[in-house]
Amino acid sequence: MTSRRVRIGIDTGGTFTDVVAVDEESGATTTTKTPSTPGNPADGFLAGVQKVLDLMGLTGEAVTAVSHGTTVATNQLLEGKLDRIGFITTEGYASVLEIARQSVPDGYGNSYFWVKPPRIVPADLVKTVGGRLDHTGAEVRPFDREQAVAAATFFKDAGITTVGVCFLHAYSNDAHEQAMLEVLREVHPECVVSISSGVLREYREYERSVTTLVDAAVKPKVGAYVTNIRARLDELAPEVPFYVMKSNGGVLSAEEVVHQPITTMLSGPAAGALGAALIAGTAGFDRILTCDGGGTSTDVTVVIDGEPALTTEGTVGAYPSKIPMIDVVTVGAGGGSIAWLAPEGTLKVGPKSAGADPGPMCYPSRGPEPTVTDAHVVLGRIPPHLLGGEIPLSVEAATGGLETLGGKLGLAMEKTATGILEISAWNQANALRQVTVARGLDVRDFTLTTFGGSGSLLACRLMDILGLPRTLVPPNPGNVSAFGLLTVDVRNDYVQTMITKHAALDAGVVAAAYGDLEAQAATALDGEGFARDEQRMQRTADLRYVGQAFEVRVPVPDGDLDDAALATVAEAFHAAHRQLYGYDFAADPRQAVEWVNLRVSGIGPIRRPDLVARPDRTEGSVADAVSGSRRVFFDEWVDTPTYTRTDLQPGDVVVGPAIVEEFGSTVPVHPGFVATVDSYSNLLLTKETAR
Repeated sequence: MTSRRVRIGIDTGGTFTDVVAVDEESGATTTTKTPSTPGNPADGFLAGVQKVLDLMGLTGEAVTAVSHGTTVATNQLLEGKLDRIGFITTEGYASVLEIARQSVPDGYGNSYFWVKPPRIVPADLVKTVGGRLDHTGAEVRPFDREQAVAAATFFKDAGITTVGVCFLHAYSNDAHEQAMLEVLREVHPECVVSISSGVLREYREYERSVTTLVDAAVKPKVGAYVTNIRARLDELAPEVPFYVMKSNGGVLSAEEVVHQPITTMLSGPAAGALGAALIAGTAGFDRILTCDGGGTSTDVTVVIDGEPALTTEGTVGAYPSKIPMIDVVTVGAGGGSIAWLAPEGTLKVGPKSAGADPGPMCYPSRGPEPTVTDAHVVLGRIPPHLLGGEIPLSVEAATGGLETLGGKLGLAMEKTATGILEISAWNQANALRQVTVARGLDVRDFTLTTFGGSGSLLACRLMDILGLPRTLVPPNPGNVSAFGLLTVDVRNDYVQTMITKHAALDAGVVAAAYGDLEAQAATALDGEGFARDEQRMQRTADLRYVGQAFEVRVPVPDGDLDDAALATVAEAFHAAHRQLYGYDFAADPRQAVEWVNLRVSGIGPIRRPDLVARPDRTEGSVADAVSGSRRVFFDEWVDTPTYTRTDLQPGDVVVGPAIVEEFGSTVPVHPGFVATVDSYSNLLLTKETAR
């Protein structure tokens, strides 16, 4: 019987499955990668668990918990691989999906070109049922059981085995939806069903309908995937707690997540943001921008005081999903992003990607078009191989592709490659502005934290473009998302719409509503094994000025809620509105404040891994980490030293130009920049003049 105990985090990506194991006693981490298995992602998952245990010389009995970030649901939506699903809604509202919203992406200037995305459910698979509630939940017309049976029978006869149900005003009273659910169970028992009051208890029927249908659409595949992993994990580590990452920055047990599959959207980017938040917070930075660079895209988000910004205005693919999710902006600017010529003759980069197969031109499989990775390799910014030599790269093939592209532009190869990287950097910079400037935040107040395989390659350029004071690059940056899975608490979100003007609020009614939401959260955490004295409740509310179409979320105090407490919430709303939009109506009593949604997050704390500080270098010098040199193009070709990152020690200072290399990641230190190693082995990039 082993005495060592470890927790394992596994993040499944398109190319590699990243694995991190943390020793619960020493806090030491062990990291590895294994090829992903898109045909059956569970194979790559189990291979990763076994590989990291073998590296540590342990067996399955040493594992105390496994946390997993999965893209199964996200990929299913992005690829549009949805089975035929049915939709049941209130009589007279069969066209709710058609009508949708009049808003046009990127403003009305796009009206001439934008085409509404395909409906998630075709019109012939929409059925309506009589019965009507008003916005308070009071019954206006009784539920029509006969029509309900007819709808269920139609879907059974048509072979439709997945159905979403969304009745008008079910957020106030779920009685009619529950009655419909009972009919479906009775008439069509093999049908997978999602009801809106169980997915999103919030007003706005179009968004609630689509969110419910997305939940229903991914439920069979996510359920089968998680159940399969649970069964196979039991063969290796019987009954070990198995958690799945959610979009809201929490995890949920596998047993529960099969009932809430929509909550797993964006679970990978969410884990990366939380891992980076813990690493940067330990290093002493409380306001950070995360930049997670992969092969296809780059994900960015903002973190303040360890908490990533949340939104309920997200979309996955073409579908709005109003579930709480970390506010991630994704831009098609990864290592595999293709450089191409627009019809007007200008150079473009992305969003189309070469992926891992065939990949960039420099890959052994020789993709047909030049990419960002090709630009890096011909300029010497990355070595002529990846993953410590596992993937050799052809500088010659990449050079040929870029010379051909440059010939069409009338540019030398170096200028073409530099131009590709410049466009990619500006694409990333614009994404970072979206999560800061567009939210009323000054981007210059933040520390950039880069991770992922390609996340750090453009760090110095991003600092120049945005005026950032510093960049933090964690050790093993390719595994930050997997590490983040080990920093995440169990978290469930509950919402109740209560549209009331602030002046008409009854503090007792608000307190009772929050009490109901907290009771639901507490019951769920009981089921996850958290004692009541361990549980933590986090209250927020969505407020707006009367007449506005969108709300601003603000915190609500703990404890008793009286008129004074509600007044502090209104004051917080005025301040938040001013920060976001530059004005407020706090001094104008004619402009009333309106409460819209009450929210509670129930949190079950999980012990976070300890990050262990190392002593400064006591012997030798930074020169001991130099592994060689090669010619690198910045503004001109420069003979540039290369450093092995694992040989660097706290206190070491690397002066640019230099290249810092490790397994799975490279950090170019441009001329005029320095990289300092801190006590947690992070690299801190700063301008040389700022030292």
